[in-house]
Amino acid sequence: MSFKEKLIREKLPSHVAIIMDGNGRWAQKMGAARIFGPKKGITPVHEVVEASGELGIKYLTLYAFSTENWGRPASEIKALMGLLVTTIKKEANQLIKNKVRLLMIGDLNKLPDTPRKELISLTEKTADNDGLTLILALSYSARWEIIHAVRQIQKDTLNGLIKPEQMDQELFKKYLTTSQIPDPELLIRTSGEYRISNFLLYQIAYSELYFTSTLWPDFRKENYYEALYHYQNRERRFGLTSEQI
Repeated sequence: MSFKEKLIREKLPSHVAIIMDGNGRWAQKMGAARIFGPKKGITPVHEVVEASGELGIKYLTLYAFSTENWGRPASEIKALMGLLVTTIKKEANQLIKNKVRLLMIGDLNKLPDTPRKELISLTEKTADNDGLTLILALSYSARWEIIHAVRQIQKDTLNGLIKPEQMDQELFKKYLTTSQIPDPELLIRTSGEYRISNFLLYQIAYSELYFTSTLWPDFRKENYYEALYHYQNRERRFGLTSEQI
């Protein structure tokens, strides 16, 4: 029996976040240039997006490019940005056809003009789609997001829009880039690394974590189903006891 056949729809997460790690190592393993990894990494993106839509998962967040990634060699960044533009143009019609709504989170002002404009255009074209919401984390880091939120809170406090005593978790969430997105119930990381890498640190406070040694270019639907199967068999207590749940 495949993992998909073991899945119980009522026990699936509504929001899955994925750290797509291992592209570069996969390319090196194949004796190819590092950029070959992200190119091959497009296939698992297709598979996970398709599987999420089929299963009725509402939100899928993919960690595509971190703020720390800007420190990589200029040639690699240029190739990645070029690949991003090519992929956006190639996938636009398919996203629209499948009613996928595209959102972005991160310091998008750092992106080159062309990919930023292409991404904004595609988010506008898919804004009314009512299927899966696909969130791309680009030029993103959780520490950047939290600092950005604190700066906005300071401005609004100084301008008299909010008072310090009003601040609580719900109000703070409204200042995050994920303000209109529910927190992920499941976070998946590929490639065998066991760390969060500055991703959605506030939002994953109670997320279930799933790590796999599979490098991202090799990740397929069955790997995804396996992660979901493990998720649905965990007890989520949120600080309570099993008896209280």
